[in-house]
Amino acid sequence: MNATAPQEPLDPRDRPARLSVGVVGAGRVGPALAASLQLAGHRPVAVSGVSDDSVRRAAALLPDVPLVPPAEVLARAELVLLTVPDDALPGLVEGLVDTGAVRPGQLLVHTSGRFGAKVLDPATRAGALPLALHPAMTFTGTAVDVQRLAGCSFGVTAPEELRLAAEALVIEMGGEPEWIEEDARPLYHAALALGANHLVTLVAQSMELLRTAGVAAPDRMLGPLLGAALDNALRSGDAALTGPVARGDAGTVAAHVAELRKHAPGAVAGYLAMARSTADRALAHGMLKPELAEDLLGVLAEGDLR
Repeated sequence: MNATAPQEPLDPRDRPARLSVGVVGAGRVGPALAASLQLAGHRPVAVSGVSDDSVRRAAALLPDVPLVPPAEVLARAELVLLTVPDDALPGLVEGLVDTGAVRPGQLLVHTSGRFGAKVLDPATRAGALPLALHPAMTFTGTAVDVQRLAGCSFGVTAPEELRLAAEALVIEMGGEPEWIEEDARPLYHAALALGANHLVTLVAQSMELLRTAGVAAPDRMLGPLLGAALDNALRSGDAALTGPVARGDAGTVAAHVAELRKHAPGAVAGYLAMARSTADRALAHGMLKPELAEDLLGVLAEGDLR
């Protein structure tokens, strides 16, 4: 029997419609994306994870998919999801290349918001096909994440010749592809962190203060208010600003600062910073009268000095 000649790497346009999928890093994101790709007909074949939480997530979202070392994930999969923390990604890519784990023609997809496709350059030089697909969504590590991907925007960055393939994968996961240029990735990610991550901090602080004030169910009180505020902000931007800062009620803001110093001193700096930013935006949009802004900014400045 004649030996089979080595196969040439597949052009992305000639790839089989269904791919074997591997996950390196079974955090909150990777198993959910792999489960979503499975619903689209792809086949998860391997996952890597170290912590007990990672093992549990993989077992829950990808049952019967073997847990193996990262190099073995790459050996088994045509499409590999690199879903590790941003700061760990460059070292992971270099390590996989140095050990010869990366194969020509293999699709490597990372989900970092900060990085574009260039962070995968060492793997690209080894013949891999680099894609950056960042879901603009917060993840819980449970099955609900798969449902939330429906209609979720993904920040997509890839070489031009792979753009259609990248966008097709996003659509298969139920997402909406949004093209982000390579050099805009850090700004894109900062914008999402500012809106989502800081929102969680603000809401958690607000609930703590309401409990201190005697509110038994701060979540029920805040839910309708914050839902309306978010909807108004998404619809109208700065025109949705309201409250004592936007009105220039310096006395009320001073009372807020005094109460926060008494009951939650750790929240004062954040309150002052957000109040100052709100005042600047309200002034720029003609909502805050200059004569009222002077007293308000004075109160904020005094708050910094105490």
